[in-house]
Amino acid sequence: MMSTTVGETADDFMIFNFKLGLPTTSLIMTVLFLIALTIQLKAKDYIPWKYWLTVVFVSVLGTLITDNMTDNLGIPLSVSTIGFSMVLAVVFAIWYAREKTLSIHHVDTFSRELFYWVAILATFALGTAAGDWFAEGLKIGYQNSTLIFASGIALIAVGFYALKLNNVWCFWLAYILTRPLGAALGDWLSQPIKNGGLGLGVTSISIVFLMMIVGLVGYETYKEGVKKA
Repeated sequence: MMSTTVGETADDFMIFNFKLGLPTTSLIMTVLFLIALTIQLKAKDYIPWKYWLTVVFVSVLGTLITDNMTDNLGIPLSVSTIGFSMVLAVVFAIWYAREKTLSIHHVDTFSRELFYWVAILATFALGTAAGDWFAEGLKIGYQNSTLIFASGIALIAVGFYALKLNNVWCFWLAYILTRPLGAALGDWLSQPIKNGGLGLGVTSISIVFLMMIVGLVGYETYKEGVKKA
């Protein structure tokens, strides 16, 4: 969820604070994502910093894809939301047809990892589109949109723990909802008060959430080290 928030705020930070513009920012982040993805794909085991570095870059890239479609191509957020939902459904369908599993515990071959990262990229683009569509397009507002998506994840958690629903589908449904949750939360925290946000600014939110991610990844790295020891 925090990586999605960083994707939303870091996108705005680079475009407006560094005056890079949307096309240049998109090109830079595409290159950085491909470098991080190459490092991740070459890893033989789960290395926390490699995995989460790729997640952070794909979060920014996913946000930029949706922003380009909205700002440069004029595609409505409702269309982007439906379109990326269809793309994600197709990815899952092909992934399952070829591999017979969508479990993250079995992303243990090169082809499965490629399917995984394509799905992740689609979830980030979808999350940005859905988060902005709910908050801005449907006039629900950033705060209410954040609460809606958080409630959706809570319901999935109840379904998993209380009703013992399928763990793979519960994971992916919750995972997908963290994307619009992060997008709506990022805008709620960073956007000016006059626009319905809390006015904390993209710089502050990006730094705070990045520090939180670094702290959590550091803890995960420590746990992995203890486990191997």
